[in-house]
Parts: sequence; C-alpha cells; structure tokens
Amino acid sequence: PVVRPSVLYCLARDMGFLDSDLRFPSVQSQRSVHKKKRLVQGPNAFFMDVKCVRCSRVSVLYSHATTAVACPGCGFVLCKPTGGKAVLKEGCSFRRKNDQ
Repeated sequence: PVVRPSVLYCLARDMGFLDSDLRFPSVQSQRSVHKKKRLVQGPNAFFMDVKCVRCSRVSVLYSHATTAVACPGCGFVLCKPTGGKAVLKEGCSFRRKNDQ
C-alpha cells in the first residue's frame, strides 16, 4: 500500500512531531539552552552601560565582573561580584550594549 505524504503529515501533526522545526530553532528556544549546546555556541556574558546613582555618569561594565567596580566620578561602588554575574547596587540602571 502506498501512503500519500499528506496523510503522513496529518498523522505527524496530530501526534505532535511537527511542533517545532529542529533545523531552524527559534531565537527564544536557543536562549534557554546551555551555551555549549546551542546551534551556534556563544557566551552568556555581555558589556553594559551603567548609570551612577549619585553623579549620573555612565560607565561600561562587564556583566560577570570579578572585582567591585567604582564610579570614576564620585567613587560610588556600582557593582559587587558574586560567583557568576555581578550584582548592581540598588538604584543603578543599566543598558545592555549591542554586540559588534
């Protein structure tokens, strides 16, 4: 017996096989996957512009900074290191820099 492709498609769709295309995963699904298991490997870390609470000066920080970073204008500590990502002090706002 010959099975038509349209019948196979309907069977696969009903069984949930074609919910996502494995050859072209969405950006959202790739962000939730471990950095080594993505389709294109890439780091989770990024650079960001951080605005100081006291003097409103903007400084560039690394998201996984391993040392405490002080504002060059007033000396206010902008972030404190942890084991992974650095934690910004309360009141500091940040903007992620674009990849170049």
